[in-house]
Amino acid sequence: MLSLRRWFFSLATHSTLSCSSGITLFLVPPLILKNTLCNSSKKNLSCYCGEPNKKNGFFSVASDLQSSSSCTKDSPFSGLEDALVSYLFGKKRATDIAHMVWKQVVQKGDTVIDATCGNGFDTLAMLNLVADDSHDGYVYALDIQEDALNNTSLLLEKSLSSNERQLVKLFNICHSKMENVVPRNASVRLVAFNLGYLPGGDKEIITVSETTSLALEAAKRILMPGGLISIVVEELEAVESFATKLCVENWICCKLQMLNRPFGPIPIFLYRR
Repeated sequence: MLSLRRWFFSLATHSTLSCSSGITLFLVPPLILKNTLCNSSKKNLSCYCGEPNKKNGFFSVASDLQSSSSCTKDSPFSGLEDALVSYLFGKKRATDIAHMVWKQVVQKGDTVIDATCGNGFDTLAMLNLVADDSHDGYVYALDIQEDALNNTSLLLEKSLSSNERQLVKLFNICHSKMENVVPRNASVRLVAFNLGYLPGGDKEIITVSETTSLALEAAKRILMPGGLISIVVEELEAVESFATKLCVENWICCKLQMLNRPFGPIPIFLYRR
C-alpha cells in the first residue's frame, strides 16, 4: 500500500486536480490513517476541501504542492507535504503550519510584519527568523488592543536579550494602517495575520471584515516579490474575496480547510512570485 505521503502526492500531481474549476473533496478512511499518522480507533473520515481554479488564482494546497516543476521552484510549500498531512489529521495546529511555511520564506535580516500580534507568540517566532548579528532584521508588531501589546511586550522581555528586543517595534494601531509605521523603503518579506479575538481577552473585540480587507490591500502594496501574506482565520469571506482577485501569474494562493472541523482556524497563504 502507498504511504499516505505518496498517496497525497499522487493526488497533488494528478492533472484533473490542478486544472479543475470545481471543488475537490478528499475523504480519508481510517485504514489509511492506521498505517500513517492517526490512531484509527479514535478517528472517522477526515474531510479536506480544495478549490483549484486557475481563472481566479485561488488554489488548493494539494494542487500547489508539486503539481509541476515550475511550481516546485517558486512555491513555499515544497518539502512540507508531511507537515500538511499532519495538519489535516489533527497532529499539528494551523499556527504550527504557518510557522513552518514562514521558515521556507523568511531570511535573516528581513523586515516582517505581525499585523495582529495578540499575545506575542507569532511576533517572537518572526524575530527568531530575522534576527542575526547584522541587526538588520525588524519585526513590526501591531494590535489595536493595548492588552495585546502589553502581553507581547512581557513575552519579549522574558524571551529576548536587550539587543534583540530593539529589533521589535510595537504599535497600538489597526492593521489596516500598517503603511503608516513601516518605512517606505522597507522590503517586507512577510505579513502575518491571526484574525479573530485576543486569546484570553474580550471576545467581543474582534477583527472585522472591513478593516481586514483594507489591511490585506496594504499588505499587497508593500510586499516584495518572493514575499508571503500568511493568514490564520475562522471567518473566511473577506480573505477569500481578496485572494480570488489576485493574478495567478503573480500569486500562489491556497487554503487548508477541514470540512468536519468547521469552527477551527484555517491557514491561508498568499505567496507573491
